[in-house]
Amino acid sequence: MTSFNNSHFRPFLLTGFPGWEPSHPHISIVFCFLYLTAIVGNGAILVVIWEEQTLHEPMYLFLSMLAASDLGICATTLPTLLKLFWFNVREINFDACLVQMYFIHVFSLMESGILVSMAFDRYVTISNPLQYTAILTNSTIMKIGLGILVRAVLAIFPAPWLIRQIKFCKANVLSHSYCLHPDIIKLSCSDNWISIITGLIVIIFTFVMDSLFILLSYLKIFIMVLGIASHEEQLKALNTCVSHICAVLLVYIPMLGVSIIHCFGKYLPPVIHIIMGYVYLLILPVLNPIVYCIKNNQIRTHVLRLFQAK
Repeated sequence: MTSFNNSHFRPFLLTGFPGWEPSHPHISIVFCFLYLTAIVGNGAILVVIWEEQTLHEPMYLFLSMLAASDLGICATTLPTLLKLFWFNVREINFDACLVQMYFIHVFSLMESGILVSMAFDRYVTISNPLQYTAILTNSTIMKIGLGILVRAVLAIFPAPWLIRQIKFCKANVLSHSYCLHPDIIKLSCSDNWISIITGLIVIIFTFVMDSLFILLSYLKIFIMVLGIASHEEQLKALNTCVSHICAVLLVYIPMLGVSIIHCFGKYLPPVIHIIMGYVYLLILPVLNPIVYCIKNNQIRTHVLRLFQAK
């Protein structure tokens, strides 16, 4: 079996919807609409929060971080997707694939860390509203944001280097129109257990731990809310968490779905795996601005004012 060492890597081949190649230009219209929605929505949130001094509060600053990471995912995946669906260019250079993989996972990991910070923000808001701005100062928020960025960069940093140490054989067809770590590892024909174990450790100490911290935060929030005597005040307190809960569900439900299909969906049609991959990467950037515009009156008012001015 022919193998390719770390000095002679072949290009990978991206995959759209196998068998539907003649319809790729039409399918691309759907993706263009989704990407346009994500870019305009998240961009509008960033502009509004930047320009409106009244929105320079912890909750909105964390929301701006989430919008920035969503835009990062869009900017990272859009070029190869359009190249494939518009021009049927499937090849992607090995190093370019590693770079794309790195940034996709960095931005995904940042999203998870930001959601944990937003859960802590909601906890402080409800448990200690009088000290809210004293606890979450601008300096503290900047340090949290920097910590989220550094954690993501360092956690994913070993992955490209480890992949360059393994050998690849004749198989070089990826499952999506972008590069993901498990997808690349699957094509190797040498001992890749170090990359697999490293990826598993990163998942456990990031996404799994983050989900537990979010669950713990909301458990404490619900306990405190139940201690409020007035039913109206209970609903008012919980209503401040709805947007964030939706954002958490938009991240972790597709992630769980992709994991379940990857483990137990061997006999499902390949198109199901492909669609779930797109849902996992696109559902949060597309729906997150919509959820916050619907549920948050201040964001909705300022966004509408921004577009009316334009």
